Amino acid sequence: MKIASLNIENIYHRDKGLVRPKLNKCVSDWVSELDSLMNRIQKNANDMDRIRELTFLLGFEKTDHRPFGVLRKRQGELFLKPNGSAHEAKASRLTDWNGWVALQTVAVPYSSTLNKARLIAATDADVLVLQEVEDRASLMDFNRGLLREFVMEPYEQVMHLEDNDGRGQGTAIMAKNGYRLDTLKSHGLELADGQDPIFEVDCQEYAVLTPEGRSVHILSVQFSLDKDTHRKLQAQKVADIYHKMKDSGKELVLVCGTLNDVAYSDCLSPLLRGTDLEDVSRQPGFKVERDLGKGAGYFRLGAYSMGVNIRQKDYMLVSPEMKGKLTSCGIDRKGMWPEGKTRWPTYPGLKNRTHAASSHPLIWGEFKDI
Repeated sequence: MKIASLNIENIYHRDKGLVRPKLNKCVSDWVSELDSLMNRIQKNANDMDRIRELTFLLGFEKTDHRPFGVLRKRQGELFLKPNGSAHEAKASRLTDWNGWVALQTVAVPYSSTLNKARLIAATDADVLVLQEVEDRASLMDFNRGLLREFVMEPYEQVMHLEDNDGRGQGTAIMAKNGYRLDTLKSHGLELADGQDPIFEVDCQEYAVLTPEGRSVHILSVQFSLDKDTHRKLQAQKVADIYHKMKDSGKELVLVCGTLNDVAYSDCLSPLLRGTDLEDVSRQPGFKVERDLGKGAGYFRLGAYSMGVNIRQKDYMLVSPEMKGKLTSCGIDRKGMWPEGKTRWPTYPGLKNRTHAASSHPLIWGEFKDI
C-alpha cells in the first residue's frame, strides 16, 4: 500500500490573499498599530498625530481622489450616479450597473497545474491525501483529465470537504486499486474556549479499507501559519485525537499534512514528543534526491535530513504498528522551485517559481501486509 500526501496549493485558481507577498515586520506592525488606534472610540491629540504618521508611512497619501461616482440627495432619497457613464451602454436592460467587479482569486499558471499532475503521476499512490484544494469540481476535472496526460489512471474514489478559512484550502482524499474510503470525520467544528475553531483550516479523520479488509486510519491536518500559541493548541488537539484512536483499538494510524513548523519547535512538541508517532523522514530507508554541489554535505537546522536543506513544514507521522509495516518512504521535490543558493534536480520545464507544482514537497510511504 502506497500513501502520499501533498499540499497542492490549489489546482486551477488560488485566493489572492494566499499569493500576495507577505508584509515585512515593520509594515505589519504599522498596520496592527493603526487598526488598534482606529478602533478607539475616544482619540486624544497624540492618537491623532500617530494616525497621521502611520497613514503617511503606509502610503495613504498616494490614494487616487478622483471620484468613481457622485452621490446626490433627491426627494429624501440618496442616488449614486456612476462617474462618466451618462451615455455608456449598459450590461443589460434589467440593471443600470456598468462597471467592474474584482475577482478574489487568480488563475494558477497552466504549467504549474501540469507539474502538479506530473508529480502525482510519478508517485502513483494508492491513496493520495491533498491539502489546499479549491473545490470538488476542480479536483474531479484534474483527476479525470490531466492525470491521463501522464499515463495514469484516475482515482476511483474522490472526496473533498471545504475548510473553515473560506479561501479554497479544502482537504481531499483519493483512492484506487481496491482501496476505498470507509468513513470520514471532520474535527473542524471543535472550538477553542468555546469561540473560534481550533483548526483554522481543518483536521479530517479517514478510515480507508484495504483490499484485504483491514482499516488504515489517516489524519490530514493543516496548522496555523502565523500564530505560535494556536499552533501548539492544534498540535495538542491532534495528539488527543490520536490517543483516543489508539485507546479505541485503532493501531494502523498515519498523520500527514502541513504543520508549518520545524521538528524541534516547542509548538509541535505535544505531537512529536508527546506521542509515539514517528516521522518517516527520520527513518533509515528515507529516499530523496539530495541537493546539488556543496549542499549535498550540509545539514541545515530544521531541514529534512543531510543534503535535503529545505525547511521542514510538511510531515508524515506513523504509529509504531504502521512503522513496523513501512518498507520505503521519501519525498519528491522535483516540482518545487529551489530558493536561494540551494539547488536540486527539478522537472525540465520548471524555469521559475510560477511553474512550480507547489512550494511543498510530496511525501510518500509504502507499507507491506496491509
